[in-house]
Parts: sequence; C-alpha cells; structure tokens
Amino acid sequence: MAPIPADMRQQVIERAGDRCEYCQAPLAIVVEMEIDHIVPESAGGPTELDNLCVTCVGCNGFKLAFQEAEDPETGEVVPLFNPRQQDWVDHFAWSDDGTGMVGLTPTGRATIVRLRMNRERMSEARRLWVTAGWHPPR
Repeated sequence: MAPIPADMRQQVIERAGDRCEYCQAPLAIVVEMEIDHIVPESAGGPTELDNLCVTCVGCNGFKLAFQEAEDPETGEVVPLFNPRQQDWVDHFAWSDDGTGMVGLTPTGRATIVRLRMNRERMSEARRLWVTAGWHPPR
C-alpha cells in the first residue's frame, strides 16, 4: 500500500468539505476519517487526487475493495458511487426525518446497501445530529 503524502491528504480533506464523501458524516463529529482509493490499489487504482476521497471508517470498512454492488430494486450489478466522477445529489437524498439515506439511482441504492449507510448505529447518530441542528448537511 503506497503511503499518501501529507499535502495530498490535506488536499483531499479540504476538497471533501470535511465530510465523508459517501455518507456525508461530518469530520467534526465522526472524528475518524480515512483516505480511500476509489478504485482500490489491489485493482490497479493509483494514489493520485482523482482516485482519492475522504471516507468515514464505517463506510470504508464496508466498501473494502468492492467497486460494484447489486441494486436491491433491480438485482442488477452496478458500479458504486464515485465521488470524483459523480455528484452526490444525483444519486442520494435524505429521508424526511434526515436520519436515512435514500438511493435515487441504481448506483445510489447499491452503494447504500454495500456500504451499509443506513446501519442502525449511523441512523441513531444522525437522529442526534438532527436534534442538534448539525444534520442533514446543506
């Protein structure tokens, strides 16, 4: 695994607006964030800005080296969301109460399932963040 230089790491964090680029969890609250290779190194993904994103430990722990997942609605295997090539708002929305993520496309739905973005502990955390006025992000 190639080390990510400190200056590159900082650029990735600043570009992300201090949020997980998958579930949008804020760095100020979650604390533990990682830099993810969107196309994993094991699949030939380079350590360069266009292939790196900020992710919370939870999302990264479920993404692992996966690049595709099954859309629960159609059963089709589709690519996971790529924060360098796609806009978050085109693929995801927040539930009415702000605690759950809703997939708007096959990619959005498959990414939510693969990364377990609506896992119980995350939904509980979002409920607290909503109460505090910290969530959903604007």
